[in-house]
Amino acid sequence: MSWEVVIGLEIHAQLATKSKIFSAASTAYGAEPNTQACLVDLGYPGVLPVLNKEVVHMAAMFGLAVNATVAPRSVFARKNYFYPDLPKGYQISQYELPIVEHGELFITDADGNEKRIGITRAHLEEDAGKSIHEGLDKSSGIDLNRAGTPLLEIVSEPDIRSAKEAVAYMRKIHTIVRYLGISDGNMQEGSFRCDANVSVRPQGQEAFGTRAEIKNLNSFRFVEKAINFEIERQIDLIEDGGEVVQETRLYDADKDETRSMRSKEEANDYRYFPDPDLLPVEISEAYIEAVRKELPELPDAKQQRFVAQYDVRKDDAAILTASRPVADYFEAAVAKTGAGAQLVANWVVGDLSGALNKDGLEIGDSRVSADELAGLLTRVHDNTISGKIAKQVFEAMWAGDGSADEVIEAKGLRQITDSSAIEAAVDKVIAANPGQVAEYRSGKDKLMGFFVGQVMKETRGQANPGQVNQILKAKLDG
Repeated sequence: MSWEVVIGLEIHAQLATKSKIFSAASTAYGAEPNTQACLVDLGYPGVLPVLNKEVVHMAAMFGLAVNATVAPRSVFARKNYFYPDLPKGYQISQYELPIVEHGELFITDADGNEKRIGITRAHLEEDAGKSIHEGLDKSSGIDLNRAGTPLLEIVSEPDIRSAKEAVAYMRKIHTIVRYLGISDGNMQEGSFRCDANVSVRPQGQEAFGTRAEIKNLNSFRFVEKAINFEIERQIDLIEDGGEVVQETRLYDADKDETRSMRSKEEANDYRYFPDPDLLPVEISEAYIEAVRKELPELPDAKQQRFVAQYDVRKDDAAILTASRPVADYFEAAVAKTGAGAQLVANWVVGDLSGALNKDGLEIGDSRVSADELAGLLTRVHDNTISGKIAKQVFEAMWAGDGSADEVIEAKGLRQITDSSAIEAAVDKVIAANPGQVAEYRSGKDKLMGFFVGQVMKETRGQANPGQVNQILKAKLDG
Protein backbone atom coordinates (compact mmCIF):
# COMPACT_ATOMS: atom_id res chain seq x y z
CA MET A 1 0.00 0.00 0.00
CA SER A 2 1.14 3.55 -0.75
CA TRP A 3 1.07 5.87 2.25
CA GLU A 4 0.81 9.62 2.64
CA VAL A 5 2.37 11.38 5.61
CA VAL A 6 0.57 14.23 7.39
CA ILE A 7 2.58 16.44 9.75
CA GLY A 8 1.78 19.52 11.79
CA LEU A 9 4.32 21.34 13.98
CA GLU A 10 3.84 23.25 17.22
CA ILE A 11 6.89 25.48 17.56
CA HIS A 12 7.72 27.16 20.88
CA ALA A 13 9.83 30.30 20.47
CA GLN A 14 11.06 31.93 23.66
CA LEU A 15 10.53 35.68 23.35
CA ALA A 16 13.58 37.87 23.88
CA THR A 17 12.29 39.93 26.79
CA LYS A 18 14.46 40.77 29.79
CA SER A 19 11.72 39.86 32.25
CA LYS A 20 9.05 37.17 32.33
CA ILE A 21 5.60 37.32 30.82
CA PHE A 22 3.71 37.96 34.08
CA SER A 23 6.44 38.98 36.55
CA ALA A 24 9.55 41.13 36.82
CA ALA A 25 11.88 38.13 37.32
CA SER A 26 14.84 37.90 34.94
CA THR A 27 14.87 35.58 31.92
CA ALA A 28 18.70 35.50 31.67
CA TYR A 29 20.04 32.04 30.86
CA GLY A 30 22.41 30.05 33.05
CA ALA A 31 21.60 31.24 36.56
CA GLU A 32 21.78 28.93 39.57
CA PRO A 33 18.57 26.90 40.01
CA ASN A 34 15.64 28.74 41.57
CA THR A 35 17.41 32.10 41.78
CA GLN A 36 15.25 33.74 39.09
CA ALA A 37 11.78 32.75 40.27
CA CYS A 38 9.72 35.27 42.21
CA LEU A 39 6.51 34.74 44.19
CA VAL A 40 4.39 35.06 41.04
CA ASP A 41 6.41 32.34 39.30
CA LEU A 42 6.27 30.15 42.39
CA GLY A 43 2.47 30.35 42.50
CA TYR A 44 2.15 31.84 45.98
CA PRO A 45 -1.43 32.57 47.08
CA GLY A 46 -2.57 36.15 46.71
CA VAL A 47 -0.04 37.27 44.09
CA LEU A 48 -1.33 38.56 40.76
CA PRO A 49 0.16 38.30 37.25
CA VAL A 50 0.87 41.52 35.35
CA LEU A 51 1.23 41.21 31.56
CA ASN A 52 4.56 42.26 30.05
CA LYS A 53 3.48 44.59 27.21
CA GLU A 54 6.58 43.74 25.17
CA VAL A 55 5.34 40.20 24.52
CA VAL A 56 2.24 41.66 22.85
CA HIS A 57 4.43 43.81 20.63
CA MET A 58 6.58 40.83 19.65
CA ALA A 59 3.59 38.61 18.92
CA ALA A 60 2.09 41.31 16.72
CA MET A 61 5.36 41.61 14.80
CA PHE A 62 5.36 37.89 14.13
CA GLY A 63 1.73 37.90 13.04
CA LEU A 64 2.32 40.65 10.50
CA ALA A 65 5.49 38.95 9.23
CA VAL A 66 3.54 35.79 8.30
CA ASN A 67 0.53 37.60 6.77
CA ALA A 68 -1.68 36.62 9.69
CA THR A 69 -4.53 38.40 11.42
CA VAL A 70 -3.49 40.12 14.64
CA ALA A 71 -6.58 39.87 16.82
CA PRO A 72 -8.02 43.14 18.12
CA ARG A 73 -9.05 41.19 21.23
CA SER A 74 -7.35 38.13 22.71
CA VAL A 75 -7.88 36.38 26.03
CA PHE A 76 -5.59 34.52 28.42
CA ALA A 77 -6.87 31.20 29.76
CA ARG A 78 -5.87 28.74 32.44
CA LYS A 79 -4.74 25.34 31.17
CA ASN A 80 -5.21 23.07 34.16
CA TYR A 81 -2.94 20.09 34.74
CA PHE A 82 -0.69 18.78 37.48
CA TYR A 83 3.05 18.42 37.02
CA PRO A 84 5.80 18.96 39.60
CA ASP A 85 7.39 21.86 37.69
CA LEU A 86 4.05 23.72 37.40
CA PRO A 87 3.63 25.19 40.90
CA LYS A 88 0.27 26.92 40.30
CA GLY A 89 -1.36 23.72 39.03
CA TYR A 90 -2.20 25.49 35.78
CA GLN A 91 -0.40 27.18 32.91
CA ILE A 92 -1.49 30.60 31.66
CA SER A 93 -1.93 30.31 27.90
CA GLN A 94 -4.38 31.39 25.21
CA TYR A 95 -7.05 29.06 23.91
CA GLU A 96 -10.22 30.19 22.12
CA LEU A 97 -9.04 33.74 21.36
CA PRO A 98 -5.30 33.75 20.48
CA ILE A 99 -3.42 36.89 19.53
CA VAL A 100 -2.48 35.67 16.00
CA GLU A 101 -4.53 33.55 13.55
CA HIS A 102 -4.54 32.41 9.93
CA GLY A 103 -1.01 33.07 8.69
CA GLU A 104 1.17 31.45 6.07
CA LEU A 105 4.69 31.04 4.85
CA PHE A 106 6.30 29.40 1.84
CA ILE A 107 8.98 26.73 1.65
CA THR A 108 10.69 24.95 -1.23
CA ASP A 109 9.55 21.33 -1.54
CA ALA A 110 11.56 18.29 -2.68
CA ASP A 111 10.81 19.07 -6.34
CA GLY A 112 12.11 22.62 -6.03
CA ASN A 113 8.62 24.12 -6.14
CA GLU A 114 7.26 26.76 -3.78
CA LYS A 115 4.80 25.31 -1.27
CA ARG A 116 2.45 27.16 1.07
CA ILE A 117 2.25 26.04 4.70
CA GLY A 118 -0.65 27.47 6.66
CA ILE A 119 -0.22 28.77 10.20
CA THR A 120 -3.35 28.08 12.24
CA ARG A 121 -2.46 30.34 15.15
CA ALA A 122 0.28 31.75 17.32
CA HIS A 123 -0.53 32.31 20.96
CA LEU A 124 1.23 33.64 24.02
CA GLU A 125 1.86 31.50 27.06
CA GLU A 126 4.20 31.02 30.00
CA ASP A 127 6.79 28.26 30.14
CA ALA A 128 6.87 25.73 32.96
CA GLY A 129 9.86 24.95 35.16
CA LYS A 130 12.28 22.12 34.55
CA SER A 131 12.60 18.75 36.26
CA ILE A 132 16.19 17.66 36.89
CA HIS A 133 17.01 13.98 37.21
CA GLU A 134 20.79 13.86 36.68
CA GLY A 135 23.24 13.96 39.57
CA LEU A 136 20.63 13.68 42.33
CA ASP A 137 21.00 10.00 43.17
CA LYS A 138 17.47 8.56 43.28
CA SER A 139 15.73 11.93 43.65
CA SER A 140 14.54 14.53 41.17
CA GLY A 141 14.90 18.27 41.52
CA ILE A 142 12.80 21.18 40.26
CA ASP A 143 14.35 24.33 38.80
CA LEU A 144 11.73 27.05 38.43
CA ASN A 145 13.96 29.63 36.72
CA ARG A 146 12.13 28.99 33.44
CA ALA A 147 8.67 29.18 35.03
CA GLY A 148 6.94 32.21 33.55
CA THR A 149 9.37 32.63 30.65
CA PRO A 150 7.38 34.08 27.72
CA LEU A 151 6.71 31.75 24.80
CA LEU A 152 5.05 32.23 21.44
CA GLU A 153 3.57 28.88 20.39
CA ILE A 154 3.24 28.74 16.59
CA VAL A 155 0.86 26.04 15.35
CA SER A 156 0.96 24.99 11.71
CA GLU A 157 -1.84 23.54 9.61
CA PRO A 158 -1.36 19.81 8.82
CA ASP A 159 0.08 20.80 5.42
CA ILE A 160 3.51 19.20 5.79
CA ARG A 161 4.09 15.95 3.92
CA SER A 162 7.63 14.84 4.81
CA ALA A 163 10.32 15.17 7.44
CA LYS A 164 12.37 17.35 5.08
CA GLU A 165 9.43 19.71 4.59
CA ALA A 166 9.03 19.87 8.37
CA VAL A 167 12.67 20.90 8.76
CA ALA A 168 12.34 23.48 5.96
CA TYR A 169 9.27 24.98 7.64
CA MET A 170 10.93 25.01 11.06
CA ARG A 171 14.06 26.66 9.63
CA LYS A 172 11.90 29.33 7.98
CA ILE A 173 10.16 30.13 11.28
CA HIS A 174 13.56 30.18 12.99
CA THR A 175 14.87 32.64 10.41
CA ILE A 176 11.83 34.90 10.74
CA VAL A 177 11.86 35.18 14.55
CA ARG A 178 15.58 35.97 14.46
CA TYR A 179 15.15 38.57 11.69
CA LEU A 180 12.45 40.23 13.77
CA GLY A 181 14.67 40.13 16.86
CA ILE A 182 11.86 38.62 18.93
CA SER A 183 13.80 35.43 19.81
CA ASP A 184 17.46 34.46 19.80
CA GLY A 185 16.42 31.02 18.49
CA ASN A 186 19.10 29.30 20.57
CA MET A 187 18.10 25.65 20.46
CA GLN A 188 20.81 24.49 22.86
CA GLU A 189 19.38 26.78 25.55
CA GLY A 190 15.78 25.75 24.88
CA SER A 191 14.79 29.04 23.23
CA PHE A 192 13.42 27.31 20.14
CA ARG A 193 11.91 23.83 20.11
CA CYS A 194 8.95 22.01 18.66
CA ASP A 195 6.42 19.24 19.05
CA ALA A 196 5.65 17.25 15.90
CA ASN A 197 2.21 15.72 15.26
CA VAL A 198 2.68 12.80 12.84
CA SER A 199 0.13 10.54 11.17
CA VAL A 200 -0.12 8.42 8.03
CA ARG A 201 -3.04 7.56 5.76
CA PRO A 202 -3.48 5.51 2.58
CA GLN A 203 -2.67 7.55 -0.52
CA GLY A 204 -5.86 9.22 -1.72
CA GLN A 205 -7.74 8.95 1.58
CA GLU A 206 -9.24 12.24 2.72
CA ALA A 207 -9.64 11.50 6.43
CA PHE A 208 -6.58 11.91 8.64
CA GLY A 209 -5.03 8.95 10.39
CA THR A 210 -4.52 8.79 14.17
CA ARG A 211 -1.66 11.07 15.14
CA ALA A 212 1.12 10.73 17.65
CA GLU A 213 2.81 13.80 19.12
CA ILE A 214 6.60 13.81 19.53
CA LYS A 215 7.51 16.28 22.29
CA ASN A 216 10.39 18.70 22.79
CA LEU A 217 12.53 18.33 19.69
CA ASN A 218 15.36 20.84 20.00
CA SER A 219 17.43 20.45 16.83
CA PHE A 220 16.67 20.36 13.12
CA ARG A 221 18.49 17.05 12.82
CA PHE A 222 16.44 15.46 15.60
CA VAL A 223 13.20 16.74 14.06
CA GLU A 224 13.99 14.97 10.80
CA LYS A 225 15.21 11.75 12.43
CA ALA A 226 12.32 11.56 14.92
CA ILE A 227 9.65 12.12 12.27
CA ASN A 228 11.19 9.57 9.89
CA PHE A 229 11.31 6.97 12.66
CA GLU A 230 7.71 7.68 13.65
CA ILE A 231 6.51 7.39 10.05
CA GLU A 232 8.11 3.96 9.70
CA ARG A 233 6.80 2.87 13.11
CA GLN A 234 3.22 3.77 12.24
CA ILE A 235 3.32 2.20 8.78
CA ASP A 236 4.84 -1.03 10.13
CA LEU A 237 2.26 -1.13 12.94
CA ILE A 238 -0.70 -0.73 10.57
CA GLU A 239 0.63 -3.16 7.98
CA ASP A 240 1.11 -5.76 10.72
CA GLY A 241 -2.58 -5.46 11.66
CA GLY A 242 -2.19 -3.08 14.61
CA GLU A 243 -3.64 0.37 15.24
CA VAL A 244 -1.93 3.66 15.97
CA VAL A 245 -3.08 5.12 19.29
CA GLN A 246 -3.22 8.83 19.98
CA GLU A 247 -0.40 9.47 22.43
CA THR A 248 2.53 11.65 23.35
CA ARG A 249 5.96 10.19 22.57
CA LEU A 250 9.56 11.18 23.29
CA TYR A 251 12.48 10.90 20.89
CA ASP A 252 15.57 9.08 22.20
CA ALA A 253 18.50 10.45 20.19
CA ASP A 254 20.91 7.79 21.45
CA LYS A 255 18.69 4.92 20.25
CA ASP A 256 17.21 6.92 17.33
CA GLU A 257 13.67 5.92 18.25
CA THR A 258 10.49 7.34 19.74
CA ARG A 259 8.89 5.81 22.81
CA SER A 260 5.53 6.23 24.48
CA MET A 261 5.33 8.86 27.22
CA ARG A 262 1.59 9.16 27.99
CA SER A 263 -1.81 9.01 26.34
CA LYS A 264 -2.57 12.20 24.43
CA GLU A 265 -4.90 14.59 26.21
CA GLU A 266 -7.75 16.39 24.49
CA ALA A 267 -8.52 20.07 25.06
CA ASN A 268 -11.35 19.25 27.46
CA ASP A 269 -8.89 17.36 29.69
CA TYR A 270 -7.28 20.71 30.52
CA ARG A 271 -10.56 22.41 31.58
CA TYR A 272 -9.63 25.70 29.91
CA PHE A 273 -11.36 28.81 31.20
CA PRO A 274 -10.53 32.54 30.96
CA ASP A 275 -8.01 33.61 33.58
CA PRO A 276 -9.90 35.85 36.05
CA ASP A 277 -6.70 37.67 37.04
CA LEU A 278 -5.91 38.97 33.53
CA LEU A 279 -7.91 41.40 31.43
CA PRO A 280 -8.45 40.70 27.72
CA VAL A 281 -5.71 42.13 25.48
CA GLU A 282 -7.17 44.80 23.21
CA ILE A 283 -5.12 46.09 20.29
CA SER A 284 -6.10 49.06 18.13
CA GLU A 285 -5.69 49.25 14.37
CA ALA A 286 -3.35 52.22 14.91
CA TYR A 287 -1.12 50.04 17.13
CA ILE A 288 -1.00 47.30 14.47
CA GLU A 289 -0.07 49.81 11.75
CA ALA A 290 2.66 51.27 13.97
CA VAL A 291 4.10 47.77 14.45
CA ARG A 292 3.89 47.13 10.69
CA LYS A 293 6.10 50.16 10.06
CA GLU A 294 8.75 48.68 12.37
CA LEU A 295 9.09 45.43 10.43
CA PRO A 296 12.52 44.88 8.87
CA GLU A 297 13.00 43.59 5.34
CA LEU A 298 12.08 39.92 5.69
CA PRO A 299 14.04 36.94 4.29
CA ASP A 300 11.95 36.26 1.17
CA ALA A 301 11.93 39.93 0.14
CA LYS A 302 15.65 40.26 0.84
CA GLN A 303 16.41 37.14 -1.22
CA GLN A 304 14.47 38.52 -4.19
CA ARG A 305 16.27 41.85 -3.87
CA PHE A 306 19.71 40.24 -3.75
CA VAL A 307 18.99 38.41 -7.01
CA ALA A 308 17.60 41.55 -8.70
CA GLN A 309 20.01 44.14 -7.29
CA TYR A 310 23.26 42.18 -7.11
CA ASP A 311 22.63 39.56 -9.80
CA VAL A 312 23.79 36.75 -7.51
CA ARG A 313 22.66 33.18 -8.05
CA LYS A 314 19.30 32.32 -6.47
CA ASP A 315 20.78 29.47 -4.39
CA ASP A 316 23.48 31.79 -3.02
CA ALA A 317 20.91 34.47 -2.25
CA ALA A 318 18.89 31.92 -0.26
CA ILE A 319 21.94 31.04 1.86
CA LEU A 320 23.00 34.66 2.33
CA THR A 321 19.55 35.74 3.52
CA ALA A 322 18.91 32.77 5.83
CA SER A 323 20.61 34.84 8.55
CA ARG A 324 20.20 38.58 8.92
CA PRO A 325 23.79 39.11 10.20
CA VAL A 326 25.17 37.14 7.20
CA ALA A 327 23.07 39.24 4.81
CA ASP A 328 24.34 42.44 6.47
CA TYR A 329 27.95 41.19 6.24
CA PHE A 330 27.53 40.44 2.53
CA GLU A 331 26.08 43.86 1.74
CA ALA A 332 28.78 45.64 3.76
CA ALA A 333 31.51 43.76 1.83
CA VAL A 334 29.90 44.47 -1.54
CA ALA A 335 29.72 48.20 -0.71
CA LYS A 336 33.47 48.30 -0.03
CA THR A 337 34.78 46.52 -3.14
CA GLY A 338 34.41 46.73 -6.90
CA ALA A 339 35.15 43.04 -7.22
CA GLY A 340 31.54 42.16 -7.99
CA ALA A 341 28.74 40.85 -5.81
CA GLN A 342 28.89 37.26 -7.06
CA LEU A 343 32.58 37.00 -6.10
CA VAL A 344 31.71 38.32 -2.63
CA ALA A 345 28.85 35.82 -2.41
CA ASN A 346 31.18 32.97 -3.40
CA TRP A 347 33.55 33.85 -0.58
CA VAL A 348 30.89 34.42 2.09
CA VAL A 349 29.09 31.17 1.23
CA GLY A 350 32.34 29.25 0.73
CA ASP A 351 35.62 30.12 2.47
CA LEU A 352 34.20 32.40 5.18
CA SER A 353 31.39 30.00 6.13
CA GLY A 354 33.86 27.11 6.17
CA ALA A 355 36.19 28.98 8.53
CA LEU A 356 33.31 29.96 10.83
CA ASN A 357 31.98 26.40 10.97
CA LYS A 358 35.43 24.97 11.63
CA ASP A 359 35.96 27.26 14.63
CA GLY A 360 32.33 27.15 15.82
CA LEU A 361 31.84 30.90 15.39
CA GLU A 362 28.86 33.04 14.41
CA ILE A 363 29.28 35.68 11.70
CA GLY A 364 29.35 38.41 14.35
CA ASP A 365 32.53 36.84 15.77
CA SER A 366 34.28 36.49 12.39
CA ARG A 367 38.04 37.00 12.54
CA VAL A 368 37.87 38.67 9.12
CA SER A 369 35.52 41.66 9.00
CA ALA A 370 33.41 42.61 6.00
CA ASP A 371 35.78 45.50 5.24
CA GLU A 372 38.79 43.18 5.44
CA LEU A 373 37.21 40.62 3.11
CA ALA A 374 36.38 43.44 0.70
CA GLY A 375 40.05 44.49 0.79
CA LEU A 376 41.13 40.96 -0.08
CA LEU A 377 38.69 40.64 -2.99
CA THR A 378 39.71 44.06 -4.31
CA ARG A 379 43.23 42.66 -4.71
CA VAL A 380 41.84 39.70 -6.65
CA HIS A 381 39.82 42.05 -8.83
CA ASP A 382 42.79 44.31 -9.66
CA ASN A 383 45.02 41.29 -10.39
CA THR A 384 47.38 41.96 -7.49
CA ILE A 385 46.86 38.33 -6.49
CA SER A 386 45.15 35.33 -8.07
CA GLY A 387 42.08 33.60 -6.66
CA LYS A 388 44.25 30.70 -5.55
CA ILE A 389 46.69 32.94 -3.69
CA ALA A 390 43.70 34.77 -2.16
CA LYS A 391 42.84 31.59 -0.26
CA GLN A 392 46.35 31.56 1.22
CA VAL A 393 46.04 35.24 2.14
CA PHE A 394 42.62 34.63 3.73
CA GLU A 395 44.03 31.88 5.95
CA ALA A 396 46.75 34.26 7.13
CA MET A 397 44.18 37.00 7.78
CA TRP A 398 42.04 34.53 9.73
CA ALA A 399 45.10 33.65 11.81
CA GLY A 400 45.52 37.33 12.70
CA ASP A 401 48.49 38.17 10.46
CA GLY A 402 47.04 41.49 9.32
CA SER A 403 45.10 42.92 6.40
CA ALA A 404 45.24 41.54 2.88
CA ASP A 405 47.79 44.16 1.77
CA GLU A 406 49.97 43.49 4.82
CA VAL A 407 49.95 39.72 4.24
CA ILE A 408 50.62 40.09 0.50
CA GLU A 409 53.66 42.32 1.13
CA ALA A 410 55.00 40.32 4.07
CA LYS A 411 54.84 37.01 2.21
CA GLY A 412 55.76 38.34 -1.23
CA LEU A 413 52.57 37.03 -2.81
CA ARG A 414 51.98 39.77 -5.38
CA GLN A 415 50.87 38.27 -8.68
CA ILE A 416 53.36 38.20 -11.57
CA THR A 417 51.87 40.13 -14.50
CA ASP A 418 55.15 40.87 -16.31
CA SER A 419 54.72 39.14 -19.68
CA SER A 420 58.44 38.62 -20.16
CA ALA A 421 58.79 36.86 -16.79
CA ILE A 422 55.83 34.60 -17.53
CA GLU A 423 57.16 33.90 -21.03
CA ALA A 424 60.51 32.84 -19.56
CA ALA A 425 58.74 30.39 -17.24
CA VAL A 426 56.68 29.03 -20.16
CA ASP A 427 59.79 28.52 -22.27
CA LYS A 428 61.46 26.66 -19.42
CA VAL A 429 58.49 24.32 -18.97
CA ILE A 430 58.19 23.62 -22.70
CA ALA A 431 61.90 22.85 -22.94
CA ALA A 432 61.70 20.47 -19.99
CA ASN A 433 58.75 18.46 -21.36
CA PRO A 434 59.37 17.67 -25.06
CA GLY A 435 57.31 14.44 -24.92
CA GLN A 436 54.21 16.18 -23.63
CA VAL A 437 54.70 18.99 -26.18
CA ALA A 438 54.71 16.41 -28.99
CA GLU A 439 51.57 14.74 -27.61
CA TYR A 440 49.80 18.09 -27.32
CA ARG A 441 50.65 18.99 -30.88
CA SER A 442 49.41 15.60 -32.06
CA GLY A 443 45.95 16.46 -30.76
CA LYS A 444 45.95 15.78 -27.01
CA ASP A 445 44.88 19.31 -26.12
CA LYS A 446 43.82 18.21 -22.62
CA LEU A 447 47.49 18.41 -21.73
CA MET A 448 47.08 22.18 -21.57
CA GLY A 449 46.12 21.74 -17.91
CA PHE A 450 49.42 19.93 -17.29
CA PHE A 451 51.42 22.80 -18.79
CA VAL A 452 49.49 25.43 -16.86
CA GLY A 453 50.15 23.52 -13.65
CA GLN A 454 53.86 23.30 -14.39
CA VAL A 455 54.12 27.04 -15.11
CA MET A 456 52.23 27.89 -11.91
CA LYS A 457 54.55 25.59 -10.01
CA GLU A 458 57.56 27.29 -11.60
CA THR A 459 56.23 30.71 -10.53
CA ARG A 460 55.12 29.50 -7.06
CA GLY A 461 51.51 30.08 -8.06
CA GLN A 462 52.03 33.80 -8.58
CA ALA A 463 51.73 34.07 -12.35
CA ASN A 464 48.55 35.59 -13.72
CA PRO A 465 46.53 32.55 -14.87
CA GLY A 466 44.98 34.35 -17.83
CA GLN A 467 48.37 35.42 -19.16
CA VAL A 468 49.80 31.96 -18.55
CA ASN A 469 47.06 30.36 -20.66
CA GLN A 470 47.42 32.94 -23.42
CA ILE A 471 51.20 32.69 -23.70
CA LEU A 472 51.22 28.87 -23.40
CA LYS A 473 48.61 28.48 -26.15
CA ALA A 474 50.51 30.79 -28.47
CA LYS A 475 53.81 28.96 -27.91
CA LEU A 476 52.41 25.42 -28.12
CA ASP A 477 50.20 26.08 -31.12
CA GLY A 478 53.06 27.90 -32.83
